Amino acid sequence: MTFPPALVARLTFRFSFVALALGISCAVSAQSGTDNPDWKESDAPSPPAFDAGKLVTFDVSPNSSLVYGVDPATIHISNSDGLVRYVMVATSASGARNVMYEGIRCATGEYKTYARYSSDGRWSLVANAEWRSMFGNMPSKHALRFAKAGACDNAAPAPSVPVLISRLKNPNFRISE
Repeated sequence: MTFPPALVARLTFRFSFVALALGISCAVSAQSGTDNPDWKESDAPSPPAFDAGKLVTFDVSPNSSLVYGVDPATIHISNSDGLVRYVMVATSASGARNVMYEGIRCATGEYKTYARYSSDGRWSLVANAEWRSMFGNMPSKHALRFAKAGACDNAAPAPSVPVLISRLKNPNFRISE
């Protein structure tokens, strides 16, 4: 079967236009998220005070003996670098607590622990804190579950702290593994 040359030319032009448009949109998309070589983390504020009595808890794992939660007053979404910073509290059945000041970079699926809270009531900064994958082989997946429970909208942070808190309080929000 042969096609008229005018039809072939028209279809070739349309195909070329669509391919060019798709290529441009993919290039823009790649630069906006994970492969942004110009991204720079802003200075992390000092660890905020937290109130363990005001934690909003969420499930991390059905097999975990720890209860995880964040104090809503400690959550900060930075517009300058796209990070979500917060104080995470992990509490055991006996009442022992592990408290961390952390940040999530939704664009890359990474998290960082900036400081740990000690039993004497002081924050200790983590020396050489580095970004780690939330998807890696870690003993705890609390950062990943926090991201999925509402801190991240795929590769972007939640639009606001009130939206994030509302999502955390909704047990049916994005429950998936």
